[in-house]
Amino acid sequence: MVMNHLHATFEQLVGGLDTPMYVVTAAAAGERAGCLVGFATQASIDPQRLLVLLSKANDTYRVALQADVLGLHFLGADNVDLAQLFGEESGDWTDKFARCRWQDGPSDVPVISGVRGWIAGRVLERIDAGDHVAHLLDPIDAGVGDDSEPLTLRQVSDLDPGHPA
Repeated sequence: MVMNHLHATFEQLVGGLDTPMYVVTAAAAGERAGCLVGFATQASIDPQRLLVLLSKANDTYRVALQADVLGLHFLGADNVDLAQLFGEESGDWTDKFARCRWQDGPSDVPVISGVRGWIAGRVLERIDAGDHVAHLLDPIDAGVGDDSEPLTLRQVSDLDPGHPA
């Protein structure tokens, strides 16, 4: 009974958050991958660090395990098309990068154009967090796009994920 209460309370509190949405990109062994994520945050001020969590169920996770650098792209409210592409499609069957504008960044990580901004970070550590793996990143490069409002989870809650979480 206590566990059911905890689960329900957790879902009520955490499920009500309207977090920003991001696209994470990776490149390794001649492969590129990217996916939509809602689990990303600043993890330290000094030194600057980011924490990005990737689902073990998707193609990007597989490529990210081999990557030295990941790209974190901050989506704006007008980036619903990118959220759909990187959230509903899977690299298992779609070349997502053939359907958007991008360029090579540090360590060949794809840097997507037309977003609010991006940060490339060197992977310092990977931590198993359950159905996701947390990647601790040391920022090594960044760029600012526009100053639009962030795209949030509520704005894309109707997407049909390419893979289950």
